[in-house]
Amino acid sequence: MKKRERAKRKDNIIFLPGLEKRLTDKGLENLHNKRYQEAITLLEEARVHDPENSDILIGLVLAYFEAGAYIKAKELANEMLLKGIGDYFHMVDLYLTILIQLHEYQEIVSTIEALFDEKEIPPDRHDHFLTILQFSKRMADNSQQEPMDMEEAKEEIQPKKLNLPLLKNLNEQMIAISSLADKNIRPYMDEIKEYLNSDSGHPFLKTMLLSLLKEQEYDKNIAIRKFSEDLSVVPTELPDIQTQPRMKEIENILKAKLENSDPVLFENMKGMVERIFFISYPFEFKPDAARAWAAAFHLLVLNYLGGDSDVDDISNEYEISTEKIEQALAKITELEEISYPNI
Repeated sequence: MKKRERAKRKDNIIFLPGLEKRLTDKGLENLHNKRYQEAITLLEEARVHDPENSDILIGLVLAYFEAGAYIKAKELANEMLLKGIGDYFHMVDLYLTILIQLHEYQEIVSTIEALFDEKEIPPDRHDHFLTILQFSKRMADNSQQEPMDMEEAKEEIQPKKLNLPLLKNLNEQMIAISSLADKNIRPYMDEIKEYLNSDSGHPFLKTMLLSLLKEQEYDKNIAIRKFSEDLSVVPTELPDIQTQPRMKEIENILKAKLENSDPVLFENMKGMVERIFFISYPFEFKPDAARAWAAAFHLLVLNYLGGDSDVDDISNEYEISTEKIEQALAKITELEEISYPNI
């Protein structure tokens, strides 16, 4: 097994080497470069690892806003306000900006009036909020919903092609796939089928597509090719990515052994298990024994952390042969190398 970067400790939490920071830095970089859909994908994953990090959350709100996902931006900004994450009045300004974009003027009026009632507005911001309040009251009284422009309507019913085979850059492919989240995926099925069954498509992106197909209740048989193996599935019949039976079985084995004695180690193993099962979804690999996979994850994380990682000791602890552990370990190591594209 090759030598790996040592994990880092922060606030008594050990992160496998720099994943959350890499996701955050790459996401904010893409936000700065106006690649909003890719920024969303990366920052959403970073949020899973650090759910109350203000830099991640503010970046995600801005990415949602710039990408036109105003409802998601509103919900996340409101959640941050309720939890007190980030500078309060900066978040209020951001929240009001989103509400203006959504033409939710009555909500703006209610929000600012509550601030005035609670006497929480600093004197130097008083005129700023009063101006927005007066404007929003007028708009709330007079606003009328305008019909959709004919060109916009035409665009809605005539979706563009994804052209995934022509996008050689993984970043561009991720953006194209992310753009399907709020669309009807069925007009793109010919292209999606071709990508899912290709040798060149990235396994991470294929999982994203399968997740979208399942979410949109696509109930027809479809061929998937990953890691030089083929599988035919019906997306609606697939388990959720977060509740794959073998993944949960492995996590339960690790939980029983480690949650009480070493909860930090367990959480790191759980994160790796979920990452590997995301990239391999919906394939299951040999060996069949869940204990072999649990032992292999245990061994690999110990190696990451620079601890003792004797395969014979692990074999005895999990009551599984070293041969099966090594088989699982080889596959995990292979998948770990491609867990996330271009990070």
